[in-house]
Order: sequence, then C-alpha cells, then structure tokens
Amino acid sequence: MTQQPSQTATTALALEVQDGLAIVTLTEGARGNPFDGTFCHDFKLIAAQLCDTQGLRAVLLKAAGANFSFGGDLKSFHPVRENLAPLVRQWTADLHMGLQRFLRLPVPVVCAVQGFAMGGGVALLAGCDLVLAGASTKFGSAFAQLGFSCDSGSSAVLTARMGAARARRFVLMAEMLSAAEAQACGLADQVVADDKLQEEALALARRLANGPTVAYGEIKRLFLKAPTTSLETLLEDEAVTLARVSATADAQEGIAAMTERRKPRFLGR
Repeated sequence: MTQQPSQTATTALALEVQDGLAIVTLTEGARGNPFDGTFCHDFKLIAAQLCDTQGLRAVLLKAAGANFSFGGDLKSFHPVRENLAPLVRQWTADLHMGLQRFLRLPVPVVCAVQGFAMGGGVALLAGCDLVLAGASTKFGSAFAQLGFSCDSGSSAVLTARMGAARARRFVLMAEMLSAAEAQACGLADQVVADDKLQEEALALARRLANGPTVAYGEIKRLFLKAPTTSLETLLEDEAVTLARVSATADAQEGIAAMTERRKPRFLGR
C-alpha cells in the first residue's frame, strides 16, 4: 500500500519519506552546499529524525545544484580566522553527533555525487553504503592544503573505503581524484553518465528499500564493528545474528522464492 509522503525542510537540507525510502537533499546548491553552522545544526536534526522514522527501509542522499558539496565554508572562516577554535568546536559538536547517528542507521544508504565533492563532503559520502558518481565528478581533500587537519569522520570512513595508506595519502597530499580514480580506489562504487546519475541512484535506493531490511541492518552493524572486534567475538556475533535473522519473515520468503523460482517479495520484517 502506497503511503503519503512526509516532508521536512530546514535551511540547508530537506527530507522526504515515502514507502520506506527517505530522500535527504542538500538544498543550498547555489552556495555549493557548504558545511557551516546552519548545515551542521540542520544535519543533526535530520539525522535524529531519520532514527525516529517508523518503517524506514533505505536512504538516498543527494545534493541540489551543480556540486555535491564544497565542504567547510571558508567565507565563514575568514572573518574570524584568528579565533576559529570555538567555532570549530561548536560546529563539530552538531555535525559529529549527526554523523554518528547517520552512519549507524540500520538501513542501506545510497549517495549520488555530482560536480565537486570536497573535504567534509567527501567524508559524508564515504560513510554511505553505496556511492554513485557522475562521470565528471571530482573528489578532493583540501584540509592539508589549508593547513587544517581533517574532520567529519574522514580518518575512519576514508580508511574503511580506501585502506589506511591510500586514505592517508589522499588527505596528506590534498589530492583531487576523478570519478574513475575514485572508483578504482574504492571511494566511489559506480560511475554513471552525468545525465543518468539521479535516475540511477533513485532506482538503486528503491531497489534496496524493497529488500530484506532486517538483514541489511545486521550486515551493516557487523561490518561497522569488524575492525575493532576480535575474530572469535565476531564469529559468535555472526552466528547469533544469522540465527535471529533466519527466523524473520523476509528470510522465510527468500528461501521460498528461491525454491519456487520466483522473485521474492520482502516486507522489511
């Protein structure tokens, strides 16, 4: 049964939810979707709302305008550059709380990336489960070029996607990667034609929203904890989790559909 969409709009982001699929849009495209105080505050609110969304089954993260995000707003930094520390602490308090909740959502998150993705914007997309990039997209890390260290979870999510040595080089050398280069090192999962990006990302998000939601959530949880968990503990967690998931309606449907040679109809439970 099709549900009526629910919508939320803040200054920097918009959220629409229908039939279990949440679409989060960075809406300040004319400004390059910068990470400033307003964005950080709004992102924390949207992430909290996603956590409380009943029946959530997948998320699509995208951005309005020609570029995904320029990252930190240097125009905001410049007038107060001699006293940045309090501002950084204030902004990251909101942003990092939002990221903790967003990155741990128990559903697949698809990201569509176009134009330039820089700094914190790269960290935001790198934390998503599947990243689709337009063929002309550029991925950059300008932190070191500005004399900054990294934030927005860069050290964790870039390492998870690219491997520690490659991620470190990307940030230290303030590299700019093409879409093809980003795909080759794991930062992007798929490169598509620029004019097909939004269409294909939405189709993928809808496909995942129609999938076995409980299994997806547990797969995400296991992979998130794997780097800091002993093999013995992880093996036991996998066994206990699989036993629990195998009893879900979706697992039963998956077995039946495979046996009956038909497409499964997953209900997210």
